[in-house]
Amino acid sequence: MKLGEILAEQIDYTRAWTLKLIGDLRGDDWFFQPGPGLGHPLWLCGHLVCSQNFLVHVRCLVTAGVVDKSFSDHFSIGGPVKSTKEHSYPSVEAVLAMMADVHKKTMAAVPQMSEALLAEPCMSGDGSPHPYYKDKKGALAHCNRHEGFHAGQIATIRRLVGKSFLR
Repeated sequence: MKLGEILAEQIDYTRAWTLKLIGDLRGDDWFFQPGPGLGHPLWLCGHLVCSQNFLVHVRCLVTAGVVDKSFSDHFSIGGPVKSTKEHSYPSVEAVLAMMADVHKKTMAAVPQMSEALLAEPCMSGDGSPHPYYKDKKGALAHCNRHEGFHAGQIATIRRLVGKSFLR
């Protein structure tokens, strides 16, 4: 198995876990925040869409990405997450559709990445080396790790809204 295929398998496995965690969320479950400014499942899923787009399609494939700015502007990082009373987010259906579309494009691209491409430096937006990973394979590993981290947050929110433990 090639490295691109292994990384794609890991990203796909983690996405399957995330989808399992959100599979029985209904109505207000999507907007539950465990505290003011903390992520709710809708924001977390939108954020995962944007981060997968950025890490894979922008940083590794050096494209403009596959997510429109009008979508990604709702899920920026670096500040408190707004509640649905404070901000008009895309619908759950729109976020899930975008999540599926970006992941499908990611799964088409990552297994095809050569060892040489994966070893290339992964640069920050300003052209300097990225501070957290040195190469494109590191960016893809981070994509998987990042989603796993947020899946854990979704798992906690599930329990807080009364959903059962999942395996």
